[in-house]
Amino acid sequence: MTPSPPADRIFRVGIAGCGAISRNHLEAFKALDNVRVVGVCDVDAGRARATAETWGVPHAVTTVDELLALGLDIVSVCTPHPTHEEVVLQAAAAGVNVLCEKPIATKLESAERMVEACEEAGVQLGVLFQRRFWPASQKIRAAIDDGTLGRATMAQCSVMLHRAPEYYNRDAWRGTWESDGGGVLMSQAVHQLDLLQWYLGDVAEVYGKVNTFRHGDYIEVEDSATAVITFSSGAMATLEASTAVSPNLGIQLRITGETGASASLTEFPEGSDGRLDLWAEGGRIVVEPVHPEGVEPNVDLSTINGQLIPFHKLQVQDFVQALAGGTEPAITGKDALKSLRILLAIYESSRIGEPVRLGPVHPAHAAIPELREREKVAR
Repeated sequence: MTPSPPADRIFRVGIAGCGAISRNHLEAFKALDNVRVVGVCDVDAGRARATAETWGVPHAVTTVDELLALGLDIVSVCTPHPTHEEVVLQAAAAGVNVLCEKPIATKLESAERMVEACEEAGVQLGVLFQRRFWPASQKIRAAIDDGTLGRATMAQCSVMLHRAPEYYNRDAWRGTWESDGGGVLMSQAVHQLDLLQWYLGDVAEVYGKVNTFRHGDYIEVEDSATAVITFSSGAMATLEASTAVSPNLGIQLRITGETGASASLTEFPEGSDGRLDLWAEGGRIVVEPVHPEGVEPNVDLSTINGQLIPFHKLQVQDFVQALAGGTEPAITGKDALKSLRILLAIYESSRIGEPVRLGPVHPAHAAIPELREREKVAR
């Protein structure tokens, strides 16, 4: 555990990676009085210098070693997915706390090494899942905890997004297994997988399929996926995810609890604040349109990222407060391992054509006895 520092301590921050998402991190850290962004790093020296000049950051460097040499308390990792591990391990070795963009990594072994290295070094590892900080997301979590919904038993998740060819062609690392690590599951739906496991708990089994319907001429990875997910509690969820949708339909996540009450969270247009489009409880249903008239459905990536800045700010603030208080941040590296395990299990299930088991189902919530007996006979 990171020792509790003096209350008036100023945290020195470095940003590793000056791509599109670095703007969110820079704005979030610069909004805090007890933080100083002292350096940015990018393999492209020109981009590092331009970022430093734009944001008034004193140092622009091209290696993580140079960044860490600036005497950092926190490094914010905004590099491409497969490079996260290298940056995190360097930071941990230097005794520097890490806030990493999602996904934590593209391989489970890599993510596990990151978590272990930070634990052994006594530094905190947080991972960005800023949609948990929407008031609507928090309200659903509270309704599970206070018994309004009770234990979540069923969920439906729809991630139906539009991405133009330019999105994939803009950066050479996008859309490849080696450099991106996956498609819609890895880059977009990982946020909703994080919410699913936050609401429904640990996953026991995944049965999934992936395909590429629209973007196959310029990407290797999937642009579409479906999955049936069973949780250790016995809860069940379905997922559909795609970047082959035009126009963009946004994202909906509906949760039903053991009380029979339901709540639905919508993000439309993409990047806008999550809102409750359905609250069904106590014999009453309150709804609002999922797709309001007159709203432009297709939103560019810069606008999507920009609209999420307030929630990046909330998570960054939580991370810095955790360091100041000597506590864990709201979303840790161990939390991020869970969503990565789910999406990698979907890939594996699609590859082998069978369900992938991740853990046990609680006996009290397993399939009804008659079906269990039929399954034994079938085997």
